[in-house]
Amino acid sequence: MANDGYVTLLHEVAERPLPLSRLAPVIGQERYDRLVTVGSLFKDRLGGRTIWNVNSTAVGGGVAEMLQVIVGYVAGIDIAIRWITVGGDPAFFAITKRLHNQIHGANGEVPPLDSADARHYEQVLAANADELLTRVRSGDVAILHDPQTAGLTPALTRAGVRVLWRCHIGIDEQNDISRAAWEFLRPYLAAAHGFVFTRTQFAPLWVPRARTWVIPPSIDPFSPKNADLDAQTVRAILEAAGVVEDGGGAPPAFVRHCGDPGTVVNRAEMVELAPVPADARLVVQVSRWDRLKDPSGVLRGFADHVAAAADAHLVLAGPAVEAVADDPEGVQVLQECVDEWRGLPDAARSRIHLACLPMADSEENAAIVNALQRRADVVVQKSLAEGFGLTVAEAMWKARPVVASRIGGIQDQIEHRRTGLLLADPLDLAAYGGLVLELLRSPERSAAMGVRARETVRAQFLGPHPLMRYAQLLSTLLDA
Repeated sequence: MANDGYVTLLHEVAERPLPLSRLAPVIGQERYDRLVTVGSLFKDRLGGRTIWNVNSTAVGGGVAEMLQVIVGYVAGIDIAIRWITVGGDPAFFAITKRLHNQIHGANGEVPPLDSADARHYEQVLAANADELLTRVRSGDVAILHDPQTAGLTPALTRAGVRVLWRCHIGIDEQNDISRAAWEFLRPYLAAAHGFVFTRTQFAPLWVPRARTWVIPPSIDPFSPKNADLDAQTVRAILEAAGVVEDGGGAPPAFVRHCGDPGTVVNRAEMVELAPVPADARLVVQVSRWDRLKDPSGVLRGFADHVAAAADAHLVLAGPAVEAVADDPEGVQVLQECVDEWRGLPDAARSRIHLACLPMADSEENAAIVNALQRRADVVVQKSLAEGFGLTVAEAMWKARPVVASRIGGIQDQIEHRRTGLLLADPLDLAAYGGLVLELLRSPERSAAMGVRARETVRAQFLGPHPLMRYAQLLSTLLDA
């Protein structure tokens, strides 16, 4: 079909090769040597084929961040890999956002998807497929990410492309809402050659188990979001970004993916009565402005159960909403938080700060998040639903004590009371406040918890783990 007036649907994300060798000191020589061997064998098996990663956005959210790392390391060992984002109109992204929420079991008080939604979804992705098929070749491998790309599967498989669908979201126990969303996607995915989920429980029953793999996400310890920063640099970055009061300190410097120096120059949009004091203790949640991340609940729980009992401030941070094209709810959710904040008594409002972090430079944004997490005394991820929750692994890598919901992949990361605290019921704001206070009141215990958390991430959730799993999976896919 024609592309219905779109000038360009697809966007290719520039390749940024990363040196695999820098992982050796972090993961140990033995694991590094094994990774190099697996990579070399896979390169030979791939031959002249290209791996294509396809998702919906290059910035904002965990999928884009993981792709920067995986694509970078694979390109760094001279394997042909490319990254494409699909395009669409607001109606398309509204449909895929509803699918996202419904796969998590929440309908958002909107009607179920119908045949008109299916037609529009198909039309947009057919136009994307037409353009994509001018680039891919028969025998290539396409890794399609999440509901936004599922509808590309039939056209790609007909063209001889080996298709792997990677779903980063889900719930442990399916309900009628999630089952309906999976039935919507089922016809498009029937021809996929393989499936990857974050947890076994996330896969719907109709997905063939013989073609299903479980690969948890991971973080890159050298990315601007996770690289080591000293306390002086942390403070300088947060001052330059306008997140804490300006003290005129050191240059707000960070290191980019490519190794070049960077400087924080853009400022966050802050909703607050006064800037965060330089010496304040901080409780921090960083996430999209998404109802499933429950920013309003984080705000209310802090105001009602923490603010009067401790001297800490809350920083509730997310991306500048206009920069995240595939999340149309962002503006509305942010406004709900602002309205909630405005309705608080001044005593609580003075201790709560909403931060829309600049997205003009994605690596600058990552450096600000890095500094904010490192500055935190407690990191929170009080999600109502979560595929994995990369912000949890990021905070754990920075040896921060974490309070997070016992849901989805979060419970695979945290061992309760050893490497963090798990909130049994995300809707229980009093319990959430109690866990935050527990960590604020026990700094030595919290510090020890953070050290153990960092070692958990080193052992289980750094970049080499998914790289080796994908090499094994794609080799199997090519042999089939």
